[in-house]
Amino acid sequence: MKKQAITMALLLAGTTVLAHSGVKDPDVMNRMMGMSEMARQVKLLGSMAKGETAFDAAAGNKALEKISEEASDIPSLFETRATDPNSEALPVIWETFDRFTGHAQELERVSGALAGTLEARADLAPAMKQVGRACGACHSNFRE
Repeated sequence: MKKQAITMALLLAGTTVLAHSGVKDPDVMNRMMGMSEMARQVKLLGSMAKGETAFDAAAGNKALEKISEEASDIPSLFETRATDPNSEALPVIWETFDRFTGHAQELERVSGALAGTLEARADLAPAMKQVGRACGACHSNFRE
């Protein structure tokens, strides 16, 4: 289960980078940049969880803070119904915007509540599971 949470979080992080090439709409690009920043933070947490980099409680807690901060921006980044052929955002976002923003608020809440709680490498897997679940809930419904 621990491996699944880490793998899911890293997969979510890795796919956003490929989506940026060729994006012309500035609103879509801003959204992608915000999502990519969250992906970088998830990747950092995953790298520490897997032992690829040394555990650093301060960096891990800061990553969770950054995820929470970026998540708080999601509703405003999607207010404009901007599209681009390279965007992975589904039209259902704007059809059920309250539900969509609820997922963003949940990610903000979860990651914000976890920020400051990482004290040891063992704390990473449960934290990543919660963050991954919050990210996945939105991605499974609102992203290609």
